[in-house]
Amino acid sequence: MADQSRNQGSGIVRAIAFRPTDSDPMREIEECRVLVNRGLELENRPPGKRSLTLLSRESWIDTCRDLGADLPWWMRRANLLVEGFDLAATIGHTVEIGAIRVYIHDETRPCKLMDEEHVGLRAALKGEFRGGVFGQVLNEGIISVGDEVRLAVSGNGGGARAAETPPTGSP
Repeated sequence: MADQSRNQGSGIVRAIAFRPTDSDPMREIEECRVLVNRGLELENRPPGKRSLTLLSRESWIDTCRDLGADLPWWMRRANLLVEGFDLAATIGHTVEIGAIRVYIHDETRPCKLMDEEHVGLRAALKGEFRGGVFGQVLNEGIISVGDEVRLAVSGNGGGARAAETPPTGSP
């Protein structure tokens, strides 16, 4: 439960990865343009509420420990590896990642492809938001390794989380 015990201040982007197509391997990059409702410009992803995926570094470390394996984080097929940020607290809220905003729809559930990557990975990713979260990109911008990750705050100056409704036009 490493991710859920984190203070919900801010975190940091530790890594970025993409797949040009579904059949391609993941590739790490330092910086990328992110498109509204589409995600990383370098990916061939359909528009919608799954335009960007985030994975907790702490949860990935716990997963690898449970598996007894040192696996690369991108094996999870997530776009961003973030550290020091409670992903469970983001569901139904907007997260700011550097210059972009992402509405977080839900937890990412691991699929059978995880066991093709490493035996037992799918089961090890279940629960505690270990599979990460997915969201819909709300504005275009550039993200980079080292960018701050934080919950968006309301405009009332009180620092409270922004009340959110899902973006319209979500498939």
